[in-house]
Amino acid sequence: MLLPSVRTVLLRELDALRRAVAAYPDDASLWERPPGVPNAGGTLALHLAGNLQHYVGAVLGGSGYRRDRDAEFARRDVPRAALLAEIAAARDAVERTFAAMSDEALERAYPEPINGRAVGTADYLVHLATHLAYHLGQLDYHRRVVTGDAASVGAIAVAALPERGGTHADASTMPR
Repeated sequence: MLLPSVRTVLLRELDALRRAVAAYPDDASLWERPPGVPNAGGTLALHLAGNLQHYVGAVLGGSGYRRDRDAEFARRDVPRAALLAEIAAARDAVERTFAAMSDEALERAYPEPINGRAVGTADYLVHLATHLAYHLGQLDYHRRVVTGDAASVGAIAVAALPERGGTHADASTMPR
């Protein structure tokens, strides 16, 4: 049963993304770009939220979300509150879409070609989860470099995974 596992990981990482954005001391630090760092933390947050709202919410869930990928990388000085709202919208898109999906959907081709190729839905959902984790790590490093704060936000926390038997920790309470 891959579907519940991918859902769990996506939601865990989105909760960590929210905590990471909230951990910046102010809005301006989200947009700092130290030498050699290609993307500001705010850019990464916009990209991740837009990516999931499109590929999960719109394509798989029919949400009607319209992605502007270029704007994800071009916008600057977006207030933290707006970033957190985008992350919440991405989380809602994942929740709604996965609640309506069946395991059989994972066996089909993803409904939209990816770089001109037909890929499996299960493969693409795993890709989206690893893409989210990859950029979440970049965001965590950005925050640490910009703020000098080496404290963790509990990204990719094993404690947030369900225990055998179905219980799991609330990822939103993971230590910072």
